[in-house]
Amino acid sequence: MSELRSSAHTARRSQILSWAAWDFGSTGVNAVVVTFVFSPVYLADRVGGDLPGDTSPTSWLGWAMGAAGLVVALLAPVTGVWVDAPWRRRNTLAALSGLSVCLTLAMSLVRDDYRYFAFGLFLVAAVAACNDLATVPYSAMLRQLSTPQTSGQVSGLGIGAGYFGSVVLLLVVFALFLNGDGGLLGVSTDDGFDFRVAMMFSAVWFALLALPVLVAVPSPKPELLQKSAYPGFFGGYRKLWAEIRGEWQRDPNVIKYLIASAVFRDGLTGVFQFGTVLGIMVYGLAEDDVMLFGVSASVIAAIGAVIGGLLDDRFGAKPVIIGALTAMIAVGLTLLTLSGVLAFWICGLLLCLFIGPSLSAARTLMLRISTEGKEGIAFGLYTTTGRAVSFLAPVMFSTFIAIFGADRAGIGGLLVVLLAGLLGMLAVKAPHQRAVSEEPIPS
Repeated sequence: MSELRSSAHTARRSQILSWAAWDFGSTGVNAVVVTFVFSPVYLADRVGGDLPGDTSPTSWLGWAMGAAGLVVALLAPVTGVWVDAPWRRRNTLAALSGLSVCLTLAMSLVRDDYRYFAFGLFLVAAVAACNDLATVPYSAMLRQLSTPQTSGQVSGLGIGAGYFGSVVLLLVVFALFLNGDGGLLGVSTDDGFDFRVAMMFSAVWFALLALPVLVAVPSPKPELLQKSAYPGFFGGYRKLWAEIRGEWQRDPNVIKYLIASAVFRDGLTGVFQFGTVLGIMVYGLAEDDVMLFGVSASVIAAIGAVIGGLLDDRFGAKPVIIGALTAMIAVGLTLLTLSGVLAFWICGLLLCLFIGPSLSAARTLMLRISTEGKEGIAFGLYTTTGRAVSFLAPVMFSTFIAIFGADRAGIGGLLVVLLAGLLGMLAVKAPHQRAVSEEPIPS
């Protein structure tokens, strides 16, 4: 393990920025492909608009994303076992990133014809699964690039870069290809060509931003580490179960934290997932302002992630998470009592301000309470538990609306999920993270 410690202490700023660049590209592609452009606008509305049968395109999209989540939940643990050997992390990240680039590029083949709908669904689900699985080796690299005194800053930089990447790629794609009649480049809109070209651009974008981490970030040499054979697919689950039992015996807080963080992370996802819908349906946000709000929300979340990373290194990850979740619950309760577009903008952006620190600190706390040398397994479980409870926020959101008969009540459902995660975090005993001597990000 001395190899890992020395690499963290000697990591250069360029290596850390190269690592963050991957998040800049990956999160941007997720925003364009899954959240805002290809999936909801082009695939569900245009390609699937004439889909025969009674099942709506949106419903099929939901099933496809559910299948992607199931694949991630099944494969993330064995991926974690595989990348537990640090020298496998860079190659695994390269393989998953390359596959994501190829799948995004293949979206340029999806024509504006319902006969391409199933193909498009497969591509969207596959890209979402690849990017989720890639976060396992990517997050495990954090140990190689940071020290206990800088892990919060480095993690916050990565989360912030991801949000900024979403903003930049959305604006560039919208301006060049999708604004008006073919965007600034005047791309033909026939047969969905403007959207298809946008997907080609997004694939190249991600490829260029993923390259630096694969070149600049150090990878320990296999011969310098204890090299053990991979136990195979089913053997990976047996090893994983043995690791879970071992972690419970070593420190039950690891398992408690995995459960608590999975719950509050699903609540954070729900805020982003349903926030815009509530803005339109309840608070009167104009559809033309959705893009502006999305960009503003991502920028605010990025700023919050960077600030949260600094606070994380100074006060510890658990206080940052508890403080951010408490603030979000207070803002959400305030929003429940208010009406109007201005109230939504103010409270909505405040909620986003605390999402970034929560996600950043959640990742660093996972790193800090995991056994050194077991980062791959830790983040494999981190991804899996997040997927395992991904139904909570949507179910609570819909249940509260059904009970109280108003869309506004859905906010209450999301707040319950955040509160459950907060209570779970209070039961977690986290190590004291504040360092005796402050150590900034290496230059």
